[in-house]
Amino acid sequence: MIVHRTIESPVGPLFLAAEDRGLVCLSFEGESSTADSDDPASMHLTAAIAQLEEYFAGRRREFELELLPAGTGFQKAVWRALAAIPFGQTRTYSEIARAIGRPDSVRAVGAANGANRIAIIIPCHRVIGADGSLTGFGGGLDVKRWLLEHESGAPDLPLAEDFRSRRTPACTPARRAARARLLDSSADRAKRGRSEPDGV
Repeated sequence: MIVHRTIESPVGPLFLAAEDRGLVCLSFEGESSTADSDDPASMHLTAAIAQLEEYFAGRRREFELELLPAGTGFQKAVWRALAAIPFGQTRTYSEIARAIGRPDSVRAVGAANGANRIAIIIPCHRVIGADGSLTGFGGGLDVKRWLLEHESGAPDLPLAEDFRSRRTPACTPARRAARARLLDSSADRAKRGRSEPDGV
């Protein structure tokens, strides 16, 4: 069973989805929705939302959640390396490539970083260009900058309404189709009941 919910945050609406074994998605665009029940998937959502609230309030630096990112072995290796970047620090794509033992795969690392479906919790925002510049980010560079400044302890950061005015419409047909594919693929994994965990 897949459940999903959209919550408000300092960087605008966040869409979360979970199945019985863990969280499968956290993206920056979402329709208003709720999912309140006692099933395991809803409990994963409740835990993720509580920890995100602590993160945005400056009371949490690490997430303790069951994650089920869907991807290739290479992508999961990249995501594990992202998850190992400490709060308040950044790494370059080259550093991530070396960390996973693939120093010549910098472009592939960039692609895997962009394919991360569990933003913030798997902190792809902590990866920057070799020259220290910010690079592409699903939530937009303004949100990436906000997250990095938040983690550095910067005061007086802008609030969600400042991002909404600059963001593309949340629920275009293409975005709906992409989200449906994500939820369908997660449902297929749940039906198969694979014994091997996908977690990062």
